[in-house]
Amino acid sequence: MKKGFTFVEIMVVVAIIAVLVGIAIPNLLRSRLNANEQYAISNIQTISIAAQTYWSVKNTLPTTLEDLHNESYLPDEKLACSSPPCLKNGYKYNMGGNGTSATFFVFTFPETPNVTGVRSFCAGSDGVTRVSSSGATPANQTACSNLNPL
Repeated sequence: MKKGFTFVEIMVVVAIIAVLVGIAIPNLLRSRLNANEQYAISNIQTISIAAQTYWSVKNTLPTTLEDLHNESYLPDEKLACSSPPCLKNGYKYNMGGNGTSATFFVFTFPETPNVTGVRSFCAGSDGVTRVSSSGATPANQTACSNLNPL
């Protein structure tokens, strides 16, 4: 008598593995998306604090992320690239305004909507992190201020 597995037994095992993979992969992707969003929130807060520190020293707000990096307020080169939007953890970062508190805002949005993230985030000169559930990117500080705070 030969020992071994029958074709049917092997197919049952393959089917079970396929079902488990089908359940695990969407959960893994959702976990990665949530992690990217948490990184984005943290990075927006870091940039906002760096901008406030910049303002307390220079009496003006930065107009680009590179300004923060060049002055060593923001050491992360990925967040302060020379050609924005800067990409980190599936989100793109940029800054708007002309150096005044009335116009300053920093924002981030998913690199690939519904894949690397769903929501977009921003903060104005008040330092409050705000969220757009639709992923829309605010055009200015007023649009950012109209979004819901976290």
